[in-house]
Amino acid sequence: MLERLRRLRRETLGMNRRNLEFLVPYNPPALFAVVDYKPGTKRRLAAAGIPVPATYAELARQWDLRRLEAILADRASFVVKPARGAGGGGVIVIAGRAGRDFVKASGAVVSIADLAAHCSDILAGAYARSTHSDAVLIEYRVQSDPVLGAISYRGVPDVRVLVFRGVPVQAMARLPTRASDGRANLHMGGMAVGIDLVRGVTTHGVLGGRPTERHPDLDRPIVGHGIPRWDEMLAIAARCHDAIPLGYLGVDLVVDAELGPLVLELNARPGLTIQLANRRGLRASMEALVAADLAGATVDDRLALARRLATGR
Repeated sequence: MLERLRRLRRETLGMNRRNLEFLVPYNPPALFAVVDYKPGTKRRLAAAGIPVPATYAELARQWDLRRLEAILADRASFVVKPARGAGGGGVIVIAGRAGRDFVKASGAVVSIADLAAHCSDILAGAYARSTHSDAVLIEYRVQSDPVLGAISYRGVPDVRVLVFRGVPVQAMARLPTRASDGRANLHMGGMAVGIDLVRGVTTHGVLGGRPTERHPDLDRPIVGHGIPRWDEMLAIAARCHDAIPLGYLGVDLVVDAELGPLVLELNARPGLTIQLANRRGLRASMEALVAADLAGATVDDRLALARRLATGR
């Protein structure tokens, strides 16, 4: 056990080193603005043929809230999110209707007035990363694939793939819990589960920084579940680098029960909890990729390299 801890300490990538050696040198400042604005990111990915959830509406001004009831009149399910939000803040997932009211994924009931007030807060910049105003994005609510849906609490799990220089280096599933109110974000109380990059199978779980092998609300094992269409998911993650060439990139994907893999959003500052979920540090893979000659490498070339790095070959 002590030797494992020493090895992890040697292999683990810390935040300062992440910033100085991998984030700042490989992420052009102009591209931060691209990925920090979700509607613009979606349009750019869609133009590159990368699948994203459909957008129902974008509201940019308080005046636009007059149209909210009409926009949602025929919608039984959808997601409301800030266009410039981070960490899952401000996201509301609507899973159904109760008369004129709406039912969140957590089961709580909200009125149209509640939604309008929340949208007003979003527009005022309550959840924006670095601006004083924001926009509201209303989009398709993903229908969870049954495999990961079976180990998620009242919400849609997603998959974070960490991509460096176009090569996937680690991946984890993020599972909603009761505490996270049906959202998969770790900052909101979601659960992280490592994924074997080669096999696409869940490995180790982390909740609140502590290891666990079972979902806290469902009491079901979270290890040994195969991610549907895994090879396709990895290829999509690699292609996101081609569409928006950030060197250090977090790609958040979901598997929709009908539509298959979709990219929810990109993150130019992905965190490092993914190392805990995989019980493996990032330093060796990242340093190997700094030295790698990737000029002219295709997506297939980069995926083959990802698998070699994951297996240590």
